[in-house]
Amino acid sequence: MKARKVKGLRPDGALADNLQRIVATRLDELASFVPKALDPAEVKALHDMRIAAKRLRYILEVAAEPCFGAYAQTAIKRTKDLQDLLGEIHDCDVQLPRVRALHDELRAADALEARARAGDAPDLDPTLASGTPHAEAWRGLETLAIYLEARRGLLFERFLELWRSLERDGFRARLKYAIAERPIPVTPASPAGNGAGP
Repeated sequence: MKARKVKGLRPDGALADNLQRIVATRLDELASFVPKALDPAEVKALHDMRIAAKRLRYILEVAAEPCFGAYAQTAIKRTKDLQDLLGEIHDCDVQLPRVRALHDELRAADALEARARAGDAPDLDPTLASGTPHAEAWRGLETLAIYLEARRGLLFERFLELWRSLERDGFRARLKYAIAERPIPVTPASPAGNGAGP
């Protein structure tokens, strides 16, 4: 997924102001995947949302403390939680087709083996389909596919809960406010007993 272009950056502008524009763009990019990503079948939208969360998190990790208000630090953790959860879903989405393809390949090989065992028989004796060379492997892969599918369903439910929680907590509005804040500059304290006084 190509990152959205950040508009209004000024090379001669204040760093915090330019970073505010970058974070705002990354935040809008993240939010743009809803409602599509709330559909479990939208694998690409979920993957792209993960990438958007990663981009937002990384810019916040660089900019939050020196440039923005306190909520930006909280937003780092929330964005990391979102990125991690979407990453786990993506892992299932990548693994499941591979497991199914290998399962199908091994079952097909065993079907050919069972057919070969029948020779010139007019029909296939059911016992010839048992004990094929890959039977244990594809049955294990079938179990793994069930696990991955169930795990993805559970993770997706957790994603929905997390996203609803972010919306309830006003994550987007609070972060937009925080990136518009500027921390109070810290001034060095004067050394005690320097003889200066009234």
